Amino acid sequence: MTRAKSPETDSEGMEKDSDPLDEVLHRLGYDAFRLGQREAVETLLEKNRLLLVAPTGGGKSLTYQLPACLLTGTTVVISPLIALMEDQVTALEDRGVAATFLASTLDNDELRQRMSDLADGHFQLAYVAPERLAHQGFRSLLWDIDCPLVAIDEAHCISEWGHDFRPEYMLIGDVIDQLSQARVLACTATATPIVRDEILERLHLPANTPQVVHGFARPNLALRATEVRGKADRERAIDAALAETLKAPGSDAGSAILYAPTRRSSEEEAGRLASNGWRADCYHAGLQGHIRSSVQEDFIQGDLEVVVATNAFGMGIDRADVRLVGHLAPPGSVESYYQEVGRAGRDGSPAVGLLLCGPSDMALRRRFIESDAEATGNDDLARHKWNMFLELMRWIEGGSCRHDAILRYFGDEAETLAGCGRCDVCVGLESSDQDAEEISIYVRKALSGVARVHGRFGTGLASKLLKGVADDRLEWSGLSSTSTFGVLADKSIDWITRLLRRCVTAGWVDFRGGDRPLLVLTSEGHDVMLGKREARLLLPRDGPLLRTKGRGERQRGRAPSRKLSAGEEALSDSETELFEALREHRLGIARADSIAPYVVASDRTLRDLARRRPTDLDELQQVHGIGPSKAERFGKGLLNVVHKAGESETDTVVES
Repeated sequence: MTRAKSPETDSEGMEKDSDPLDEVLHRLGYDAFRLGQREAVETLLEKNRLLLVAPTGGGKSLTYQLPACLLTGTTVVISPLIALMEDQVTALEDRGVAATFLASTLDNDELRQRMSDLADGHFQLAYVAPERLAHQGFRSLLWDIDCPLVAIDEAHCISEWGHDFRPEYMLIGDVIDQLSQARVLACTATATPIVRDEILERLHLPANTPQVVHGFARPNLALRATEVRGKADRERAIDAALAETLKAPGSDAGSAILYAPTRRSSEEEAGRLASNGWRADCYHAGLQGHIRSSVQEDFIQGDLEVVVATNAFGMGIDRADVRLVGHLAPPGSVESYYQEVGRAGRDGSPAVGLLLCGPSDMALRRRFIESDAEATGNDDLARHKWNMFLELMRWIEGGSCRHDAILRYFGDEAETLAGCGRCDVCVGLESSDQDAEEISIYVRKALSGVARVHGRFGTGLASKLLKGVADDRLEWSGLSSTSTFGVLADKSIDWITRLLRRCVTAGWVDFRGGDRPLLVLTSEGHDVMLGKREARLLLPRDGPLLRTKGRGERQRGRAPSRKLSAGEEALSDSETELFEALREHRLGIARADSIAPYVVASDRTLRDLARRRPTDLDELQQVHGIGPSKAERFGKGLLNVVHKAGESETDTVVES
């Protein structure tokens, strides 16, 4: 950090004029500028235009608060975060800076009074929600006030290609045209070069507008990505991370934020952690406003150790002792991820960012994006969102320092660390024994399997083909008689599936189709398969989740209970009992509704249910043959059968 300058004295001992920037800095309660802050303020004052890209917690607000205190008139700050507006206005007022905010949370009388005071020039800063720009009365007011600076917070919201587009931001360009004499500052924590270009275009700013990009290096964060197979794995990973970072409930070692993919999962995980003794609660947009405010306040004040939330939580949260930010599933982009994980370790002390991902994440994300595209008709945007998600998956698969990969992604080359030494990839690379020839052999074999199933089947059948597992579809399609059948017989299905996903993130394999995505080989993948292009990839490692088995070898504890048909794997005794219970349940539904049993579920679906044992509707839709409509119609009953089977097995263990 650059320390604030001390007052200098001349030869007669008289104090010289101090730097006005330092004077205002101290007035605002800060001792020194953070890295890049002085440069940003000076650039804005000199050039009158600035696009500032700095991560969450990087001190972007000072970049407009300080000039607002130096300039004559009222600086207008456009921000979508009402809670942040309130906090910043309170903090400014405590330091003697006249500030206010205009938002829908104010009653009409209070809003009219504040607008009257604004017209009379009573404020140095006025925070405004973007929706306010649609009101002609407010637009007319802007004509009359002396506005030296317009600051746009969360400027990436103006980009349709960004991860958090808000249509009301499209009005800001007209406001800037209206206030043509005002300086303009656009701030964002997450903007790739493409998004930055769109920000400038939408704000009607010249292409040569100065851009300051800094602060993305967070060497105190140990970034990790861990693959999990299901709910139990996920819970074990979260419990281990909490034990590592927060020690134990009530130890006052800090706090944690866990991001969940759905409202329901946030509630369930918060309840589980609370039952384990943690002071935990959930936060999502479906909760009433006063409940959300209470949870947020309890977290900021230290009354909660853990908040499990959707991405609705965290904007404007400034708790310095967050030791862990965990993601129970991948978010939609690198931008979203780094904005959220950046809430950890703001005090500079060691912290952990843990991202959990499962085998179905990619196909499910593709399905969601395609569903949105069907609703909006915007195929180009859908393709862009898919590419953003693939960028995150490429980062998850790794191969080089996670910090450096993110710094390069955001164009912050100056702060690359040449290896942080903390992330899981850096730690793993120290002990890596893989060589280029081994990587090339495995990748080319995997791609040959994709070439065989090209456009006809998905990841599951491609993995079976490569492993050499019998399946009716491989038989009737002729694939079981090809040279590719069993070419990776020495590896497990899990390992092969992970390798195929890494080939997707590398751009060698893609998906087609909606409900059941089909694998296709890309032109780049074709070149890699033929050896025309280098296969630069870190192979998956065999581990607890990846048991390597030879062909014909059964998993420990499994024994065939009857003769198997082609493509069917043996069920254990407990799985067979559950399978029979599910068949009985299926028959009861069929008779009651006068429908054929297969309409409820096929035998293959019931076998998959018996193996996976889903615990909720989200997990149920991971089962073969279960889509949203079947889950809605038959899901509750099927889950009840699975749940009862689990209780029965638990009782048997206890009695024995």
